[in-house]
Amino acid sequence: MATSQEGSTNNTQEENNIKDLGGKEAVEKLRELAEKAESCFFCTNIKTGIPLSVRPMAIQQVDDEGNIWFMSMKDSHKNDEIATDPFTHLLFQAGAHSGFVNIYGISEISRDQAKIDELWSPFIKTWFQGGKEDPNITLIKVIPSEGYYWDTKHGTAVAFLKMAASVITGKTMDDSVEGTLDVD
Repeated sequence: MATSQEGSTNNTQEENNIKDLGGKEAVEKLRELAEKAESCFFCTNIKTGIPLSVRPMAIQQVDDEGNIWFMSMKDSHKNDEIATDPFTHLLFQAGAHSGFVNIYGISEISRDQAKIDELWSPFIKTWFQGGKEDPNITLIKVIPSEGYYWDTKHGTAVAFLKMAASVITGKTMDDSVEGTLDVD
């Protein structure tokens, strides 16, 4: 992934601000930040040589394996693009100053009615007027292959207090943390 810790200001901090996560810990961080974000920029058409397609999408679930689930209309442009080029890039922002996630992965489209039933909520009817049995509903499962996150260690309130103390004392007291997410 193009994102790297090299050149990061976190490498110059006295505190350890780099924390790579793997396995269940990576899935939990991804789930935590995705649930806070509630939506993401869903990018397709990545490898075609033309400008990529970007649209906001509501996240339905991050499952126990770290797969990210969305619902989509069967005849949507994104479904057509995924059928041609399954490489997908997701960009999350959970808050104004923290909770950023960058995920790159492969998308799969399915029509698994049991999974649709599991993910269904009345709010989704806004997009699928036929309800959860609407034959035009499809699922998009993004299987992450690479990920990176930027967050705070102790939440935004502590991060703000550390920033204020840093201004007063002249000592760096950054509460940020970043690292790779390896959900495999």
